[in-house]
Amino acid sequence: MHTTKIDPAAVRSDWAARGFRADLWIDAPAQVWNDVVHDVDHLTMLLEGNCQIEMDGRAVRVVAGDELMIPAGTRHTVRNVGDGAARWLHGFRDR
Repeated sequence: MHTTKIDPAAVRSDWAARGFRADLWIDAPAQVWNDVVHDVDHLTMLLEGNCQIEMDGRAVRVVAGDELMIPAGTRHTVRNVGDGAARWLHGFRDR
């Protein structure tokens, strides 16, 4: 099994330099966030688990270490499709 080592502090530092604040988020198994819309740009990075994000008419399987930008106003659904908890960093552009 391949394990990706991610340094959350380094990601937070990189995101801060790009104008985003980052918070840790943990989703329980089978958690689904339907039709979420943010009023600011949103960066997300999966640290651990197996998830899927649906937006713009397509589904994207997310693996640990993947960074995904979700533009402000984009309706999206996030699904924890793994057997365990999913740990994320979510970053929102500072206003």
